[in-house]
Amino acid sequence: MEQPARGLTANAVKWIAIAAMLIDHIAWGFVPTYSALGQLMHIVGRITAPTMCFFLAEGYAHTHSFRKYAFRLDAFALISQVPFTLFETGKLQFIVGGNSSETLNVIYTLFLSLLAIRACDRINSRKLRFLAVFGLCLLSLPGDWMFFDILFALSFWQNRGELSRQIQSFSILAVSMVLAETFLSVSEGYPIYSQLFQFGVLLCLPVLILYNGRRGGGRTSKWTFYIFYPAHLLALGLLKIYLAV
Repeated sequence: MEQPARGLTANAVKWIAIAAMLIDHIAWGFVPTYSALGQLMHIVGRITAPTMCFFLAEGYAHTHSFRKYAFRLDAFALISQVPFTLFETGKLQFIVGGNSSETLNVIYTLFLSLLAIRACDRINSRKLRFLAVFGLCLLSLPGDWMFFDILFALSFWQNRGELSRQIQSFSILAVSMVLAETFLSVSEGYPIYSQLFQFGVLLCLPVLILYNGRRGGGRTSKWTFYIFYPAHLLALGLLKIYLAV
């Protein structure tokens, strides 16, 4: 009998990311951001985005059809937008609007990240690759996690198969993100410690180090995140409305 591989399968890692996302969104919806509990929950919640970027790169490498993969992301970005807006604003509308810098959901940003990987994989000209990625970064500005998701995904893709280089490149990007977010936050009048919870993105590394390269789960496992993401946003959005009444 074949012995089970040590470490975590892709399915197990994704469930960890889903749990972290749920904790993070519960905190955004119901826990004061600068309370000790709020900060702790957001630190845990930072695991999700870079983990999904890692598996986006893995998914691109293993997919049998880029078009189907891209269509799936695009379709669920559209499906998730109203639940995302409901959670953010308490209103049934398509765009968040107002003063929010994040008006589109994270699957939209992951879709652009997939296109960026495709561009780097298929475009031979360095200048054209740069222009393509730069253009996608501009398109990501209204999205959740903005261009950071694109850069994370590209760092995982370009160093795929070399874990130490993936860790190094991601860590540099993660620290740069925290410094940038802190600078912007301070410039808007928030205390200097207001974005320190963003360092939680580095918690994805010990989880990814345990990834054993196996998919795990069943045939429908790939749909778990796609379905859970809009479903939990819808549930939390409705709960926020109910508690506010």
